[in-house]
Amino acid sequence: MKIAVPKETRPGECRVALVPESCKKLAQAGYEVLVEAGAGAAAGFPDALYAEVGARLVPDAARLWGEGDLVLKVTAPQVTPVDEVARLRRGALLLASLMPTRHLDTVRALAAQGVTAFSTDAIPRTTRAQAMDTLSSMANIIGYKGVLIGALELGKYFPMFMTAAGTVLPANVFVIGAGVAGLQAIATARRLGAKVTATDVRPEVKEQIESVGGRYVGIELKHSAAAGGGYAKELSEEDKARQRELLAEQCAQSDVVISTALIGGVLAPKLISAGIVARMRPGSVIVDLAADGGGNCELSQPGRTIVTDNGVKIVAPLNLPATMPTHASVLFSRNLTNFVTTFTQDKAFHLDLNDDIQRAALITHDGAVVHEPTQRALAAAAG
Repeated sequence: MKIAVPKETRPGECRVALVPESCKKLAQAGYEVLVEAGAGAAAGFPDALYAEVGARLVPDAARLWGEGDLVLKVTAPQVTPVDEVARLRRGALLLASLMPTRHLDTVRALAAQGVTAFSTDAIPRTTRAQAMDTLSSMANIIGYKGVLIGALELGKYFPMFMTAAGTVLPANVFVIGAGVAGLQAIATARRLGAKVTATDVRPEVKEQIESVGGRYVGIELKHSAAAGGGYAKELSEEDKARQRELLAEQCAQSDVVISTALIGGVLAPKLISAGIVARMRPGSVIVDLAADGGGNCELSQPGRTIVTDNGVKIVAPLNLPATMPTHASVLFSRNLTNFVTTFTQDKAFHLDLNDDIQRAALITHDGAVVHEPTQRALAAAAG
């Protein structure tokens, strides 16, 4: 069975779906691994490293896509300006972080092409699936890099310093959301010496926040916000109002606000209103790490940095994992490899729609969209 690894073509994407170490492991499992020439160069993996582990380098992208029985990608295939989906042969398998509710045109095209497509961001958060979870791997990078951005943009030190000119107090950092990205943000800010406070709509994460050095603040919810699998769901209107009061109070006294909140790991709720930003101190910084999902701040402009009239800097970076492409690719590659090898039988990928992991991650199959959240998103778009 042939595994094909094309070069990522989305603007700014520097990661590669398989690094050489994973190619070697998959070859040992019985697969023939084809890699598009130059696919790993931007991540620090030149063609020579792939050749050393026995991967076959293919210079022509269209040929590579057409040969692949199982195509591994980082992001969803594009339908414009180049129609990558059309390059997939009918009946082929695709494994990538499709973010299907964000890429409905791609999903429609995959179904029409008869592709069996799995999305790693839909893999369930279970013990058995942990090693395949690209969302968590990339969220760790997002939380880490987001704090570094905040430290660079802030006109103050993060740690406390005692100098001949007097003592400099540590920066106050407020982290919204205590998923994987949020917890990494808390830990990184603490390592840099900041005083860190954090909140989450799931009160059960209080111990996790404290375990990485943060101080938990929260509201007592009238209705549970836990959606299972480590995700949060949308709050009731009553709880939203009480949450806004908490956020306004904490943001007003913070030097840096790091927002990481996503509903179901995909949709970014608008938590930081323009009114909250107006109460913040001049020179303070908001790093909106949910920008890929639309942003947690009402004033965020995804992909841009702006400064408000009252001097608050709002940074809304996109695709932060691509800014650390070497380790991001290594971790992503290991996740994909674990998915493939878990379901390998007789040197080929075994499709088993009764398996809970495959069933949850399956987006298109037999010419149809079978993933329920994506079906709802398509219906909403059509309506």
